[in-house]
Amino acid sequence: MNREPGMDRGAVLWSEEERARGARPLLVMLHGWSYDETHLYRLVTPRLPEEVVVASVRARIPEAGGYAWFPSTGNPIGDPRPAVANAAALDVLSWLETIEAPSIGLLGFSQGGAMAHQLMRLAPHRFAYCVNLAGFVVRDEQPGDASLSVTRPPVYWGRGRDDRVIPAGALVRTERWLARHATAEVHVYPGLGHDVRGREIDDVAGFVGKQIRQRVFEEE
Repeated sequence: MNREPGMDRGAVLWSEEERARGARPLLVMLHGWSYDETHLYRLVTPRLPEEVVVASVRARIPEAGGYAWFPSTGNPIGDPRPAVANAAALDVLSWLETIEAPSIGLLGFSQGGAMAHQLMRLAPHRFAYCVNLAGFVVRDEQPGDASLSVTRPPVYWGRGRDDRVIPAGALVRTERWLARHATAEVHVYPGLGHDVRGREIDDVAGFVGKQIRQRVFEEE
């Protein structure tokens, strides 16, 4: 039974007021451990195509001066308990049921990257693409994995060559999962640790723009 608090829906940081969102594509941001909804928002949002609406979500567990999707106790870095990851993802999915958008992309950092994958695995037809920055795939099997192995959605996986936070085993697990379930762009940035900055942000903005243009082309 999930005993963690639910996400604070009032804390979602939007780039547009509701009346201005219209039929524009949505990008949901999921921050990493000890951060909050402002972290990715301030770094990435200014570089994104102007038609994108951003909703940056606050994780539900207060920890280390910020918030966490998976509490440290009982959830080793890179290997959280699947039940904990599922409960967190289902909480976000419940909120997304109240949101209308023609397409939804996911962008997460570290724990948030794992959350982005878990959301896609729980609702494989709900999301257009996924951006995983310095994150990983949770060690479990999901019913949606079979569907993803057929549709192979676009995934951007960016990480720093000098990242010493995410264990090697989690990186290998993620690489293998992506090879079977996604159409992945993998970028390893020299000189980058467990962080989001520099050229990576421009590359992410380019990836998001490409996904939106592709969707428009398919609908015409």
